[in-house]
Amino acid sequence: MRCTTNGILFIFRRLSASIKTTVVGFRNTLIEIKKYVTMRGFYSLLLCIFFVEIMVAQEVCSPEGALKVRLMQEDGMLWYEVEYRGKTLLERSPLGLETSIGDFTENLRHAGSATRKVDETYALPHGKTSRVHYVANELTATYTNAGNDSLDVIFQVADNDISFAYRIRSKDKCRCTIYRERTGFDFPAGTTTFITPQAPAGSGWMRSKPSYEEEYTVEEPVGTPSRYGLGYTFPALFHVGNDGWVLISETGVSSKYAGTRLSEGTVDGLYTIEFPMKGENGGIGDTTVTAALPLLTSWKTLTVGETLKPIVETTSACNVVNPLYEPSKNYMPGRSTWSWILWQDASCNYKDQQTFIDLAAAMGYEYILIDALWDKQIGYENMPSLIAYAQSKGVDVILWYNSNGAWNDAPQGPKHKMDTAPARRKEMEWMKKLGVKGIKVDFFGGDKQTTMKLYEDILTDADRYGLFVNFHGTTLPRGWERMYPNHFTSEATLASENLVFSQDFADKEALVSTILPFTRNAVAAMDFGPVFFNRRFSKDDGYGNYRRTTDAFQAATAVLYQSPLQHFGIMPNNLDEQPDYVLDFMKKVPVVWDETRFVDGYPGKFCVIARRAGDKWYIAATHADHQPKELKLSLPWLAGKQVKILYDKDDRTADLRESAVDKKGNLTLRMQSLGGAVVYTD
Repeated sequence: MRCTTNGILFIFRRLSASIKTTVVGFRNTLIEIKKYVTMRGFYSLLLCIFFVEIMVAQEVCSPEGALKVRLMQEDGMLWYEVEYRGKTLLERSPLGLETSIGDFTENLRHAGSATRKVDETYALPHGKTSRVHYVANELTATYTNAGNDSLDVIFQVADNDISFAYRIRSKDKCRCTIYRERTGFDFPAGTTTFITPQAPAGSGWMRSKPSYEEEYTVEEPVGTPSRYGLGYTFPALFHVGNDGWVLISETGVSSKYAGTRLSEGTVDGLYTIEFPMKGENGGIGDTTVTAALPLLTSWKTLTVGETLKPIVETTSACNVVNPLYEPSKNYMPGRSTWSWILWQDASCNYKDQQTFIDLAAAMGYEYILIDALWDKQIGYENMPSLIAYAQSKGVDVILWYNSNGAWNDAPQGPKHKMDTAPARRKEMEWMKKLGVKGIKVDFFGGDKQTTMKLYEDILTDADRYGLFVNFHGTTLPRGWERMYPNHFTSEATLASENLVFSQDFADKEALVSTILPFTRNAVAAMDFGPVFFNRRFSKDDGYGNYRRTTDAFQAATAVLYQSPLQHFGIMPNNLDEQPDYVLDFMKKVPVVWDETRFVDGYPGKFCVIARRAGDKWYIAATHADHQPKELKLSLPWLAGKQVKILYDKDDRTADLRESAVDKKGNLTLRMQSLGGAVVYTD
């Protein structure tokens, strides 16, 4: 019997379906195929079908085999699926780009594939782990469009991480503009979210948003409309019911790309990539991406697991990027005092800064941050003597700057010192001569390619003058800890200043502590500005918003929130109010780590994270319950060892006791409502 057209279509449909089911189903399909062809034709056609199917559907697995990505081409369009331990975490999701040199979303022809193993060890001197061994399997599938230009779809799959990007190539074209990414993430029904909405361009204080400073959803179903109807920013955490967790983010964004975000979700759970809005960056710059060919896009990353352990421990933001330059010096991480956080604008004067320099010296901290308005309230002419005073106390100086050119209306100065190369380099030369070690640059408000170029220009110029950089009012740093060696940290979250501004945020401080370690802080260092011992968020306890959390909770956030530069909210009065054991802990707590481990937790409920510096361990626990909570921790690497515990007393102050982890590695913690604890070794 000859093979008819309908028969061929039937064969392809049955074969495709059976491959996704069972061996029995595949055998039954072969039986059905025999009805349409002779025995000789059956074998010939079967070989052709296998050849075509391999070209249409390709699979790349993690080294241990549990994580699988299936890349498919159907009717000239590209799709992918993600499976972990036999469970589908992403259903068929779209791929492709719309560009100035042609459409790479449909009518694509497969032009070949290549695979390789990635095996790399690298250092992260300022990260949550000091050395990373990254092993992954890579698939590069090449497709051509109607103009015969090429699109490489690149997937790297590690045991719990997926990174993928596109590369556009052409034989006769020099540059390309990307108008849209078709990239999507389609979640199964029943998935819930921990994601933060995109703010409208030009909104917020002095038109400085978007700045990644919105609240996270807590277990919202996929497809729920966002607060502003503009989608969501990275990173985004999804709970796929009993099947696992997926954290989506982006990395590898330099001056050659824009920062992207997720769209609104459909009722079926599909989120797609969106480029920046026209009004971002004060309306300056394109919303598209233009670069020379070959053009490598940003990498989208997915970290998956049955538990939250891979989410907390991932280094996905750094695995697929490389340093863009060698650092001009070794940059020193450290702790900093900071008058502005509770004493506010008026404190940026010579006398109060001396007070906080003295506080830094008393605590053994490396830095003081002299925040906004120093140019007017202290004056350039007085800065040399103030900086010299700090240095005489063994304290180095970080200076605040406004980023603004025309993209925000924020009045704080210094202004117009960071937005152009001549002004920026002149200012940095002045700082270098005075021995300033770092800068905090604020108020950016956008993800456009032109804004990313400004970030890169500030970082590269700062390295030329030996300065490290902290960004505030800012985008998510996308792999910058490795790409730019002098990038220390960024805000990009609703941070501690809101404890001062909003009682509602102060009421939610414990809740926030159980979300950020699984979301924002999982993919990059985060300058939250933690640890407050004042009972009210003000200069004294006579006014201001009330703190709801315990003292042990506050100490725990020094470990819970990871940043190689920590601006602590400790005040001069705390030296007389807190017991020596609390102050001793805060004097010794590290800010860089050799290892980070997930211990236990659930976003919105509680969080326990362990970090190691050298041979010393610090385990931080917080919870969001309004009732006392008891946790039984599993710490097998500390089995039988003596530890110290900062814990909650009934009056919500902190006490210290010594205890032993039992021989099975178990340790029980008891915390007051909205409380916390720190377990650490000497």
